[in-house]
Amino acid sequence: MAGIVRASRILAQSLASSSYSTSFINNCRRRTLLASSSLSFVKPFQIRSMADSAFKKVQIQRDDTTFDAYITGKENAPGIVVLQEWWGVDFEVKNHATKISELEPGYKTLIPDLYRGKVGLDVAEAQHLMEGLDWKGAVKDIEASVNWLKANGCKKVGVTGYCMGGALAIASAVLVPDVDAVVSFYGVPSPDLADPAQARAPVQAHFGELDNFVGFSDVTAAKALDEKLKASGVPYEVQVYPGCGHAFMNRSPEGIERRKKMGLHDENEAAVELAWSRFQSWMSRFLS
Repeated sequence: MAGIVRASRILAQSLASSSYSTSFINNCRRRTLLASSSLSFVKPFQIRSMADSAFKKVQIQRDDTTFDAYITGKENAPGIVVLQEWWGVDFEVKNHATKISELEPGYKTLIPDLYRGKVGLDVAEAQHLMEGLDWKGAVKDIEASVNWLKANGCKKVGVTGYCMGGALAIASAVLVPDVDAVVSFYGVPSPDLADPAQARAPVQAHFGELDNFVGFSDVTAAKALDEKLKASGVPYEVQVYPGCGHAFMNRSPEGIERRKKMGLHDENEAAVELAWSRFQSWMSRFLS
């Protein structure tokens, strides 16, 4: 558990103080203060996803607890569990789930609410929520979500996630027996949660070359993941995108604004489209 807490603190410190420009490196302390003073952007967090009306809320039981989950997409299609960033179930993860549901050949997507209704309104709140997360319990939520989809018309089910959710997606490849494929974006699990060398499901992972969340989603973490997955023997890909930083897939207007306020100014639509193309090919290959 200590490793998980360390990972969340690394992520929090990076998000609160990082930028990928030379000017930031030269003015790190000044920019950190500016960033921390500008991260109370409650208004963008209150913007509802354009896709909100498309989601159906269900309750899923596991062990002695229940949690809400949000479902959209095609009935009797392959299922994909979509895992949140450290912010919670906000507009961005719903936008991702909607896009995924519309990819060919069509998918049924499910977002489990790992924070039980809470959403971080700023970096401090997101850090608090992530540090308070029962990560092993979150894996159980993922397993219950996979089982729910398979019990409700999905013959095969994949898992994908972003940032914190990306780390959990890889953990699910190790710890959730009925996962058929995983696609992770910029996040690896701590060693005390899951060892990717023990993965049992095919894994595709995406990282930004400029991501500097050391040990969590930087290039060094990507290379270490590559070695672990090679040892696992499962089909895998680790893709690194030049010129891209953390959370580069977040392309909604609100998501772009949030990244810029955090010092993440890279924009590479070609990389985003390439990543989606690879995602689609991977899920189609293993979920068809």
